[in-house]
Amino acid sequence: MLNFDGVFEKRTTMADICSDLTRQDLRDLTNEMIDVMLSAIDGCIDADVIFEPSDPEANDTYADNEDVSNDAWTLGHVIVHTTASSEESAFKAAELARGLLIGGRSRYEVPWETVTTIAQCRQRLEESRRMRLASLDMWPDNPHLEATATYSFLKGALNAYARFAFGLLHDDSHVEQIKEIARQAKAARGV
Repeated sequence: MLNFDGVFEKRTTMADICSDLTRQDLRDLTNEMIDVMLSAIDGCIDADVIFEPSDPEANDTYADNEDVSNDAWTLGHVIVHTTASSEESAFKAAELARGLLIGGRSRYEVPWETVTTIAQCRQRLEESRRMRLASLDMWPDNPHLEATATYSFLKGALNAYARFAFGLLHDDSHVEQIKEIARQAKAARGV
């Protein structure tokens, strides 16, 4: 997996850590990330998906309702959130690869309240894998790497490779959260 520490600490850029990547690397990294998340929920049952963990650092600045902005996320919530964000990165990367600078979002998140079983979590991860990998087939043979996007919270511009990998960075930022929720849920049922 890519080491995103330098990006999180703003010592390096996404472009720097993605400079030697190929589309096959992005496929491999996507498969690895989905496998890591599937492994993190291994042994979970349906009750674990809706288990409300303890998360004193919970702070959802994008919550529609301020009353729930500090609520801990369930396993189902984290999985639909991270997959939606990574899919958006994949689709925005395909636009950049084609030389298109289209503003706005390209994001759909399954309503997390509807994800109540471990089978749904696994299905959502596998569906996300399929969608992300398919997006790489939308790239031209010679991607337009001069097309870039910038984001105020990141250092440097993102070409198609870096924009795709930004989704993996987002996944990476939630892997420990997924593991911790699964750990707490299993502990609460004595496993």
